Amino acid sequence: MISHIRKSYNQSFSDEKYAALLQELQSGHPGAIEFRIAETPVFVNKDFKEKILSACEAIVDVITAPNFKSLTERAIPKNEYVPGENAHTHFIAFDFGICQNAAGELEPQLIEMQGFPTLFAFQVLYDEAVRKQYKIPEGYSAYLNGYDRTSYISLLKEIIVGQNNPEEVILLEILPHQQKTKIDFYCTSDYIGIPVICLTELIQEGRQLFYWKDGRKIRIKRIYNRVISDDLQQQGEAIREKGKIFQEELDVEWITHPNWFYRISKYTLPFIRHRYVPETFFLNELKTIPADLENYVLKPLFSFAGQGVVIDVTAGDIEQIKNPENWILQRKVNYAAVIDTPNEPAKAELRIFYFWKEDATRPIPVNNLARLSKGKMIGVRYNQDKTWVGGSLAYFEQ
Repeated sequence: MISHIRKSYNQSFSDEKYAALLQELQSGHPGAIEFRIAETPVFVNKDFKEKILSACEAIVDVITAPNFKSLTERAIPKNEYVPGENAHTHFIAFDFGICQNAAGELEPQLIEMQGFPTLFAFQVLYDEAVRKQYKIPEGYSAYLNGYDRTSYISLLKEIIVGQNNPEEVILLEILPHQQKTKIDFYCTSDYIGIPVICLTELIQEGRQLFYWKDGRKIRIKRIYNRVISDDLQQQGEAIREKGKIFQEELDVEWITHPNWFYRISKYTLPFIRHRYVPETFFLNELKTIPADLENYVLKPLFSFAGQGVVIDVTAGDIEQIKNPENWILQRKVNYAAVIDTPNEPAKAELRIFYFWKEDATRPIPVNNLARLSKGKMIGVRYNQDKTWVGGSLAYFEQ
């Protein structure tokens, strides 16, 4: 995206440096990275960064409005409602595609958002590893809003751990050591000192939860929740039964509370009006089917990782939907292949991390990740046998 930086980076790239990057990323937890690491970061100038942040702030205006909870009450499926919801989410991730408008200018377009954690800790390690192998230009940082490694980790720990003993705060996931994002769990434990606990390891006594550690039964005060309900419903009967604990009144704090996974999600998109947010409709509220249906995508509200998305939509697809209240029709975003690579250019998606402290009126942008693709969509299944694709990060001009 910044031609002279891209040219310099590509000229300095070597397979040996890339191998060293992978070795550095794996050194603390060998074999823990199960997704492809891209050969390059994305370099973003100040103008494009400000475009992204203007869209994020407009969405935050909607999320912080007094009526947001009433607007999104239907976002939470009745059988998924978790008691004890707090005033606001602690984390938001905004996904933007790098696109090109009719005038030929590059612009961000929102793909989706989530009131849920992502690879917050791994990106710290990623930045360190990249900087060891490659010369990142002065005045460019993966962090936003003046944060750096130290202040970012401090903020992450403040939000997740608070004033608690770290062993009384757990990162909760289903079979965490089998998840493709497990490297982030391990980095979280490394940086802020909390244990990684499987849902199956929870012990319930009345309203209290515990886990075993070195022969001691430890009371759980806070849960850094990484359990996605859709994933839970796909598990075997024993794990689904254990998951019913989510619907009980428990004496724990949630960081972030599971209900926010639904409130801040694809469900929020129809309420937002911004030039960098594609036009979106609830399918059950659609008055007429657009004449240019080829310019839209059909998305189920309650799924994750791109599952169930219909890219090439037909009127027949819409007519076959039996529960239109659980689907959205969103104007299609056309990614621009603007990342120059040694073979074909790559497309990119940027995810902006927003953190929200308990005593703050608004969340703030602090860090990011990027994903590169040469396929029809972002994701592993669309990039088989490709290079210069996969997980990455953006360096923003400060």
